Amino acid sequence: MKTLLLALCLLLSLTAHAADGPGNITAPGDYRYTLEHGGIGRTYLLHVPRSYAPGRPTPLLLALHGGGGNMNFQARDEQYGLISKSEQAGFIVAFPNGYSRLPGGQLATWNAGACCGQARDRNIDDVGFLRAVVADVSRRAAVDTQRVYATGMSNGGMMAQRLACEAADVFAAIAPVAGSDNTLACMPSRPIPVIEFHARDDDHVLFNGGAGPQAFRDSSKVAPFTSVPETIARWVKRNQCKAEPERVLEKPGAYCERHTGCAGGATVQLCVTETGGHSWPGGGANFAGRHPSQAISADDLMWDFFSSLPAK
Repeated sequence: MKTLLLALCLLLSLTAHAADGPGNITAPGDYRYTLEHGGIGRTYLLHVPRSYAPGRPTPLLLALHGGGGNMNFQARDEQYGLISKSEQAGFIVAFPNGYSRLPGGQLATWNAGACCGQARDRNIDDVGFLRAVVADVSRRAAVDTQRVYATGMSNGGMMAQRLACEAADVFAAIAPVAGSDNTLACMPSRPIPVIEFHARDDDHVLFNGGAGPQAFRDSSKVAPFTSVPETIARWVKRNQCKAEPERVLEKPGAYCERHTGCAGGATVQLCVTETGGHSWPGGGANFAGRHPSQAISADDLMWDFFSSLPAK
């Protein structure tokens, strides 16, 4: 047991002290960077697709891991497919790490308002950190600042919701997955497009709101979650959309509904899968071995949504 613990500590230490990538990115590849924000050293991974050309503005997607996860897990292509989608669609994707007290950044969380964990309890400035990540990537690579987006799983999806509330000047649109709006206040600087993905049988962030399983009922870790219908209703109101949604996709096991006629050309869309639980639609098995719905692909639908939007 001691040997295993020592090996684990060594692995975490090596991860924490891995060398940063180049100052200026001139070639495709995978990079790791560190920056200091709020007196805390923070890290992110970066994937630059083969189609990248220095000097040609390229869209940027921030992909935020779930609570208790880390950037390495969110970057696993067999789990989330975002690197493959980056290659197929030609966007840069950054995987920031949430706040963690561990040297390797494990068991990290995001301060999304009412959730979650140490990031919430210590009031970590994750909005400021993620603004800094966008600025840091933009200094190193040619980023199309009118096409910067955020997605995330669970607590990461909740953090994307907060970014839409507090950093709409930076992010053109968001695509939360299995993460409802648990912000404490929300006054976006402009109407902002939202596409949300959620399984009706999600047993952690319940579709109709409230606490999930017993392990999630400890208020020191999370709070009762806002329902998905209430989350969408909030964005419809904030974006001044038409009240009645239009069914834009329907197939066995899934559907999508879209609110249009919103201020500033914004759109609010909800995609629901009937099964899959707390997972990423179209992805691989989650940490609990639960298989996501394959009725739709969150990666494909979110990028289609982003690509259909007018410039910010």
